[in-house]
Amino acid sequence: MSDRKHNFNAGPAALPLEVLLQAQEQFVNYGGAGMSIMEMSHRSGVYEQLNEETQSLLRELLNIPDNYHVLFLQGGASTQFAMVPLNLLTGGKVAAYVETGSWASKALKEAKLIGETAVVATSKPDEYRRMPNLTNLVLPENAAYVHVTSNETIQGTQFKSFPDTGSVPLVADMSSDIMSRPIDVSKFGLIYAGAQKNLGPSGVTVVIIRDDLAGGAPEHVPTMLRYETHVKDKSLYNTPPTFSVYMVNLVLKWIKEKGGLAAIEKANAEKAAVIYEEIDKSGGFYRGFAHPDSRSPMNITFRIASEELEPLFVKESEKEGFVGLKGHRSVGGLRASAYNAVPLESCRALAQFMAEFRRRHG
Repeated sequence: MSDRKHNFNAGPAALPLEVLLQAQEQFVNYGGAGMSIMEMSHRSGVYEQLNEETQSLLRELLNIPDNYHVLFLQGGASTQFAMVPLNLLTGGKVAAYVETGSWASKALKEAKLIGETAVVATSKPDEYRRMPNLTNLVLPENAAYVHVTSNETIQGTQFKSFPDTGSVPLVADMSSDIMSRPIDVSKFGLIYAGAQKNLGPSGVTVVIIRDDLAGGAPEHVPTMLRYETHVKDKSLYNTPPTFSVYMVNLVLKWIKEKGGLAAIEKANAEKAAVIYEEIDKSGGFYRGFAHPDSRSPMNITFRIASEELEPLFVKESEKEGFVGLKGHRSVGGLRASAYNAVPLESCRALAQFMAEFRRRHG
């Protein structure tokens, strides 16, 4: 479709065109049911089958062990910032946080409202330009869990590996890089991710939680904020975001058809390299924000040496069919979010635009 934009939005973000066309085809009449998936009861056999199939696809693609539950919740990752400590930060325990940028800081802020916290590693002195080394992480003796943010969307940094936290559960916010690469789920006690970057549209949040962590919430925690509530009813305790789950189902099938997460990781690396190469060879005209060893293939953040040119860059890029290149309002600069569904052709087109802009303004 020639009228499609080069979509580098950070979230809600690009969805695979094939998925959108399939959803369009099924929008009015899903599976011959005579109605849209949005019109169906979530108690119907048709939707229950979709719910189970979507969970199974996620298990297959991420190789999730049998002793983990897959949940489809609402409220985004921001609700998980509170739900995690509400369920896991029990009396006398300390929640250990790795502070790596804007989203990790927001998660920490919520946990402080609920119980005792400790920052066990931080990259704040480096202006969050790189991920801290977690090889020799020292934890409080009574640590309830260790929380990390796998990919900082705003700063454009990513953990390339994760620490072994022993008997202390490792919790990860993977909102902006889940399903972009293979991971060893067994290293984590809990993973959560808003869907609106790599998994589907906004409205549904995926939670992957180990059995032993799903039932220990204190009695005062409200029913809807207890993981055990949603485990017991297979994410159908209340009306779920049915259309969002349906779209996640289609996206997971698309990932599978592309060859799974190993193939997706390879494609993402190629896409990101095209843009980072233009930054690095620009002679300082473009300056990458993240340190090279922490660069995210999902969120490519950069500045122009003459920062007054940045608004012009955004304005000219929009005229050429690019969207989403303005950096987050809290930090400014420029950002290209090259999530799974962003095609290589869009990344090449952006690199060409950047080279031409540099030629004219450098």
